[in-house]
Amino acid sequence: MPTMQPLPDHEHTDAREQLAARRSLWVSVALNLLLTALQAVTGLLAGSQALLADAMHSLSDLLADFVAMLAGHHSRKEADEDHHYGHQRYETAASLALGVLLLAAGAGMLWTAAGKFAGSSPLGSVHPAALAVALITLLSKEGLFRYMLAIAEKVRSSMLVANAWHARADAASSLVVALGIGGNLLGYTWLDPVAALLVGFMVGKTGWEFAWDALGDLMDRAADEHSVAAIRQTLLDTPGVLGLHDLRTRRMGDMILVDVHLELAAEQSVREGHDIAVQARERVMAAFPVLDVMTHVDPV
Repeated sequence: MPTMQPLPDHEHTDAREQLAARRSLWVSVALNLLLTALQAVTGLLAGSQALLADAMHSLSDLLADFVAMLAGHHSRKEADEDHHYGHQRYETAASLALGVLLLAAGAGMLWTAAGKFAGSSPLGSVHPAALAVALITLLSKEGLFRYMLAIAEKVRSSMLVANAWHARADAASSLVVALGIGGNLLGYTWLDPVAALLVGFMVGKTGWEFAWDALGDLMDRAADEHSVAAIRQTLLDTPGVLGLHDLRTRRMGDMILVDVHLELAAEQSVREGHDIAVQARERVMAAFPVLDVMTHVDPV
């Protein structure tokens, strides 16, 4: 999970950034749809198990894009009677669904590729067209990764960051596929199913990481140490705050919930203490992606 940094004042660009995020997902959808069809057809005609595994990988990307779009739509909903803190955890749930999807896809690839070595189907040479498609896929996925990561960092979406790195993992798997097909064309026919096995392992590993990370957030994992330290310092820099204790955080999608006890001068009035606490809360929420700050005032 990326380390939280102070947010600039960019409220006037929110609509433009959301549009850029949606556009990046549609670009990913279009590219993955094209690559899935190209890889599947070529893999079948060329007899390449590795290219078929990569086609399944691209298909899982396509489904992941739709999951990301669904999560992005729901996570922007305002708080309601059933969700007092809003719907930010839709993105976390989407990351969990994406992880499970990739785990299932990886297991399927491993099972199919292992069948080649078990003798269920003979090992043979593939057509050179498979190598050309693998190289086209490699270049396309690397370009998609760079494009989506730039958009994800701009709009500060963990789901889009996950999807961008998914594209990078696809580029890596396409490199493995290209090497396996190239080795097959050189006479090492066993390299094509080996490449399929490696792709299956990479997909499953990525799925496990996404699912585990999302489970941590759903179980109220705290923000990273750097983010907590930045929030602590912002609170301490508020005029009137003498100290603090029991600072706790938990993630809420891409946002953070904060609970803290503020230490204020005991001789102040209730109104003065309240105003200081409100100012401390507003400073944190203005500087960081914090959804809410629950403060308790302790006189010292």
